[in-house]
Parts: sequence; C-alpha cells; structure tokens
Amino acid sequence: MSKIQLLDSRLANQIAAGEVVERPASVLKELLENALDAGAESVNVDVEQGGVKLLKVRDNGHGIERDDLPLALSRHATSKIRGLDDLEAIGTLGFRGEALAAISSVSRLTLASNVEGEAEGWQVQVEGRDMAPSVTPAGHPRGTTVTMRDLFFNTPARRRFLRTEKTEFNHLEEVFRRIALSEFNTAFRLTHNQKVIHQLPAGLDDTLRAGRVAKLCGKGFMEQAIPVEVERDGIRLHGWMGLPTFSRSQADLQYFYVNGRVIRDKVVNHAVRQAYADVLYHGRHPAYVLFLELDPAMVDVNVHPTKHEVRFREQRMVHGFLYSSLHRTIADVRPGQGVEPAVVYDDVPMPVSEPSQGSMSLTAPSGRPYTPPPASGGYGQGLRQADAYGALVQPRIEDGAPAVMPPASDDETVPPLGYAVAQLHGIFILAENQHGMVVVDMHAAHERITYERLKQSWSTDKVRSQPLLVPVSLAVSSREADFAEEQPEVFSRLGFVVERAGPETLVVREVPAMLRNSDSESMVRDVLSDLLAQGSSERIEQKLDELLSTMACHGSVRANRRLTVPEMNALLRDMEATERSGQCNHGRPTWTQMSLKDLDRLFMRGQ
Repeated sequence: MSKIQLLDSRLANQIAAGEVVERPASVLKELLENALDAGAESVNVDVEQGGVKLLKVRDNGHGIERDDLPLALSRHATSKIRGLDDLEAIGTLGFRGEALAAISSVSRLTLASNVEGEAEGWQVQVEGRDMAPSVTPAGHPRGTTVTMRDLFFNTPARRRFLRTEKTEFNHLEEVFRRIALSEFNTAFRLTHNQKVIHQLPAGLDDTLRAGRVAKLCGKGFMEQAIPVEVERDGIRLHGWMGLPTFSRSQADLQYFYVNGRVIRDKVVNHAVRQAYADVLYHGRHPAYVLFLELDPAMVDVNVHPTKHEVRFREQRMVHGFLYSSLHRTIADVRPGQGVEPAVVYDDVPMPVSEPSQGSMSLTAPSGRPYTPPPASGGYGQGLRQADAYGALVQPRIEDGAPAVMPPASDDETVPPLGYAVAQLHGIFILAENQHGMVVVDMHAAHERITYERLKQSWSTDKVRSQPLLVPVSLAVSSREADFAEEQPEVFSRLGFVVERAGPETLVVREVPAMLRNSDSESMVRDVLSDLLAQGSSERIEQKLDELLSTMACHGSVRANRRLTVPEMNALLRDMEATERSGQCNHGRPTWTQMSLKDLDRLFMRGQ
C-alpha cells in the first residue's frame, strides 16, 4: 500500500476550514463579504446562541444560477477571478473560493438562491463522506440566503474551544460592525435570539452615514471626531479621526479600510501613531474610522488566509501620504474650529453640551466670522505680544481694582476663546465667550505655543551638522550597509554623514548639531531598522522634538505667575492661531468649555 494517499474531500475541507473558520464570527465575515460582492442593497443577519446553533445571512444581490449552485460549495470555485491578471488587481472582498466549502465541512449548511427573471429559486446542500451536492427547488426571491446550523457538530475537539454564548456573540457583533462601516450604501439588520440588535438604513447622504458611525462607534466618538477628506496622486483618504483628547485605554476603536476591506497593517499603524505622536497622552490610543482608496494593483491582499493583512507595493509613498494627511488634519484644528475638547477618563467622555448652532465656529451677532490673527514667526517672544492686542482688550483699572474685560457690544466680533476675566490661583485663566465660560491652563497652553514656534524656527533652517572629532564605526549587516550606501541622501537630510567602510561596516562622520551629545550609534541603527522595515523613519525628528519640547517647557510661563488681562488675552489670541493648541506637548488638554446650559444645570436654574 502506498504511503502517500489523497485525502478525501471532507477531511481536506476540514483542514482548510482551520484557516478560515475559527468561530461563528469568522463565518459571518465570509458570508457578509460574499453578499457585498454580489451587489446586495440589503443584508439581514439572524443569529441564535451566539451563532453556534444558527447563523443565517440573507441578501438581495444578483443571486446564483441553478447550474452554478453545486460548484459554489466546491473548493477553489469562484466567480471573482479568472486569471493571474485578476489576482494582481483584486477589486472584490472575496476571491479565494474556499469559504463556503470550508464552512459546509464543519456545519450543516444550506445555500438557497434565485436570479432576476426566474420564477422559482433553488437550494443546495452537501451530504455524505464525499460531500456530494444535492440541489432541490426552493421558494426564494432574488438574492441568496446562506443558513449555517450546528457549527463544529462533527469536530467536537474544535467545538470545545468555543467560548460562552455572550463572548461568541461579542466577536460576531464586532465583525458585523466592521463590515457595516465598510459599505454605507447597503442596509444591514442584525438579530440575536429573535431580538433586533442593529437596524441600519442605507447611508445615502452624509447625515445618514454619520448616524451609522454614531450608532456603531458611539455618539461620543462622532461628537469628538474630525472629518478627513484628502486626495492626492490618485490616492484618497476620507473618514473620521477622533480628537487627541478623545483617546482610549485600548486600541479598540480603530477601523481602517483599504478599498473597502478592513485591515491591520504595520505601515498604517505606524503612520497613524506618528500623526498623533505630538498630541496624544502617553499610554493612550487614538480612535478613528478611515477609508483609503487607491489602485488595486498597488495592494496585494493575497498575503493572509483571512485577508486581514495587506502588502503595499509602494510602502514609503503610502506611509508618507497617510502621515502627512492625518498630521495636517490634526494641526489645522484650532479653538473655535470643529468641536469642543472633551477629556476622556476610563473611555467615557465627559458630557459636553453643544452650542445651539452645533458648531464651535463662532460668529459675531452681526454675522461677521471671527478671523484669528496670523501666527507669529520665531520663538522666545513669550507673552511680549500683549501690546499687539491692547486695542482689543481695553482694560479698565479703577481704584487699583484688577482689569476686567467689558462685555462685547452687539457689533463686535467675539474670538472663539473669548476675553479673559480673571486668573485663578496663578494657574488657570477664566474667560468668557458667546457660549459661556472657558478655562485655560496657562502653562500648558503657552508650552504648546512656544513648542510650535521652536519647531517652525527649526524647520525653516537647514539641519546643521557637526563633524565628530572621532568618527564612530558601526558593525552592521550587509543589507543595512548596502542601503546606507545606496541612499546617503536619507541620512544627509537628517543631518548625518554616513559612509561605508567595508562589507559590513559603516562610519558616522557628522551628526545633527543639536544632538551632538546623544548616542549617535544607536540613532543610526534605529533609523536603519525603521527604513528597512517601514520605508521611512522619524527617529531623528522625534529626538529633535523631545529636545525642543523640553526647551519649550522650561521657557514657558510658570504657575503662580500673575498675568495682566492684556497678557492673558494675548495668550488666548496666540492659542487661536497656533496649531495643535488644544493639547500641550505631553498630550494633556489646554482648555475646556462650559456652556451656559452646563452652568444652568449645575445650579438647577430653570428647574
């Protein structure tokens, strides 16, 4: 008897199912992707006992012809690709042709379908050891219904690895959430044990789409989210990213889609992390729902059985596009633009009442919008610009009393952060704007202003290099040495002069002047590692930013320093003109707003 034998169909499919079907959530992912690929405008999902007993997905897509139904449950049978060219530019969510065969091998599966123009539908199921398909008539409208019962009934060892009904349903609901966020033009419905969990109409306009995100990600996220819309060089990025103050203790509210497919990718994660690096509090994670659209030929999605990972053919370009787009979006948020800051503790945002107009873009009673003063160049000016705002504040000093801002007249344009009223304990500035009271942490705010000016001043100058008295020799791999030799401009742009001295040796001759006291060997090694792994590196920029941040912290106004009203107003105006002024250099908020409704509620006025 031959030692090498062909596996029978059922055993082969069960082995393949180990890659595709881990739990009911895995089944739902494959079925929902098939429904969307079929052009469904409505998808209903019915679940019982967390999806273990029953999982039924019904769609109104274009359906499957009777003659194709037996093939639909065969391995490597698909209508989505025909040849190698299709595989290199995949435009559908599914393409491997393994899902239905794998699911049917570890459950009792029935597939019913009908196409446009046919009087009746047909259903197919597989039976016996050889999984022979059996096709019978079935009353069914246009579309497809896949019914899976008793998952892992014939593989008890795998069934024992399933968790409780609640845990399995939580995993399944998360998959439903990811898919529902990927296709706004399709209506979705999810029921569990005959109870409706989600009823999502098709998002045909921006309001309905934002409503779906709010339902699936929480109203707090949408209230604290910045819309993103960037298109450049044939690549488009759109969606929503949470404000830095709306952060999470875990990375559980991060949804990133590439051509409609939700993915986890190290290049993407690194670009997003770098975009938030300057404004996110340490140990916290950003929240976002972002969609990247690019030529399918630029993405290889055939790198993982579950299609959760992709590989970009131009990693450096994609990383640079994502980082610059998100970094610029965060930087463009000023007080008075977008939404109010709300600090999140234990992942629950503090309640913040919205203005009656639903926006923090303040407008004077006359209707003229407020335009913040331009950011001043250079650094070290501190609060010496108070005189520039003297005409705005017009303080009154009578009998030695502290200067107080007069109320704004009807025809006066009110700045977003309003006008200073008082200083509290030498730490906080209390100001009044159209919506109520503004509280500013003066040290944190001035620290950010000084830091941004330092960065601007540094970026306008060429990175100055300083020769080392004794060049540093590094033992590296031949791959790293080749890279350093082929792309010396990468290091020269960062202020380094690195030369190859042997097959596996590099010599560092010059370093950035500001980092002359740092460990140049470690920095070069880290930069090489980043460049080889991700196609880019921000190590040197991070070191420079850390140094500038320290300088800004020491050069900012300290607590318990008494400021005059003109100085306080000067600080408020600088905040309105400074990028990322909603957070200090360490990611802490610099200001918060209490509306008149909040104050009325606090004192039970009108109750």
